[in-house]
Amino acid sequence: MGEATSGEEGQFSAGPPPGKLTPSGGSAVHEVTSVGATFPAGPSQGKSDTTGGSAVREATSVGALSHLRVLDLSRILAGPWCTQILADLGADVVKIERPGEGDDTRQWGPPFLKDAQGQDTTQASYFTCANRNKRSITLDISKPQGQAVVRQMAVRSDVLVENFKVGGLAAYGLDYASLKRLNPRLIYCSITGFGQSGPYAERAGYDLMIQAMSGMMSVTGRPDEVPGGGPLRVGVALTDLFTGVYASTAILAALEVRNRTGMGQRIDMALLDVGMATLANQAGAFLNTGKVPQRQGNSHPSLAPYQDFPTLDGAMLLAIGNDGQFHRFCQAVGKPEWSADARFTSNTNRVTHRAALIPLMEVVTRQRSTAQWISLLGNKAVPCGPINDIGLAFGDAQVKARGLAISQPRTPELVAQDGIAAIRSVASPLRLMDTPPTLRHAPPALGQHTNEVLAELGLDAAGIAALRGAGVV
Repeated sequence: MGEATSGEEGQFSAGPPPGKLTPSGGSAVHEVTSVGATFPAGPSQGKSDTTGGSAVREATSVGALSHLRVLDLSRILAGPWCTQILADLGADVVKIERPGEGDDTRQWGPPFLKDAQGQDTTQASYFTCANRNKRSITLDISKPQGQAVVRQMAVRSDVLVENFKVGGLAAYGLDYASLKRLNPRLIYCSITGFGQSGPYAERAGYDLMIQAMSGMMSVTGRPDEVPGGGPLRVGVALTDLFTGVYASTAILAALEVRNRTGMGQRIDMALLDVGMATLANQAGAFLNTGKVPQRQGNSHPSLAPYQDFPTLDGAMLLAIGNDGQFHRFCQAVGKPEWSADARFTSNTNRVTHRAALIPLMEVVTRQRSTAQWISLLGNKAVPCGPINDIGLAFGDAQVKARGLAISQPRTPELVAQDGIAAIRSVASPLRLMDTPPTLRHAPPALGQHTNEVLAELGLDAAGIAALRGAGVV
């Protein structure tokens, strides 16, 4: 067995030479040298992009994590969101997918990506939101040969992310204990619904279920007595997304520990843990007072006025967070007496007398259009904004200036197959000025990089063909 020995970050020397695939072998490390376009920076960070009006930083350096290799055995959203964060920062992320099927979200449509004629393809847009900058290989890990490939890749990797059920990978010899023996420096991140311990550990977990169980839905939506009242889920899979963010943070912390100790470690991420943590102030209120928070629509339990208000042509959002802002609001709308009213002089008083304050304000807010209010209050440093749909949000001047909608062209070979010329997504919000995120790979087609990755492991064309013939890839 080729035993990995620790070296520089992301590098291992292993036993067998390139060209022979063994369950535990390794080969020379493939250096990540490709650098693509960087994500747009702020207006002062680069030259102006004449096509979109945003400033784009030239690609003068590799990404912050370009020295790292990540083996991605996750699917759907929480794990892929985590690994996309690492990939955007430059890590070489290889995504393992089931032959013929791939990640579940490839079929989660409608909506589907469009071809050059504007017709639906068979590829769901869902997959594209969390798999940018990755390479995809197909591999059947239920077969011994597939397990051998994963082991060889694990020896060469810094990080492994998986979201199988508890104990699911042990049957294949791909659990943490098994891979740690091959690569003691490996950071192994497991993402499950309920964690590796506790009475629910064996259960499958889904975002909607966790939103319900954690209490998130109990504080989302309007009160029961109001028309349309009742618990609601958040409009995106919030628990999955936050789990991905927390997982990437934990991975970076574990890598920093490895820099000091030379050793990797196991990370146990649970959707339920994250769901409870993201209750934030609502959880803090219950834990410290014993009072169970209730749904209250778009208003805030601790701030007033902090909610939506009707306007002449629709609605707007006011987010008044302190007494100074409320005083400026009152002056701007010609109601200075409100800020002098004992019921409204402090935030605590305004929360207590919310039922009296909000109707007074609604009479006034209905007298101007949303745009007029934004213009008036914005000049008075009173937080105010429109309630956009997603189309309006992407058309917003600030969103355009920050270059938040990006497009990645696909290879001519892929375009010829399915007619999808480019895939659009939302730019990474991580704006590192010296080592910004880079765009290297559009969300990959299923198995797009299988031959490439296997060749890096030392397999020749005949060896790759043999794996295909056996149904391993």
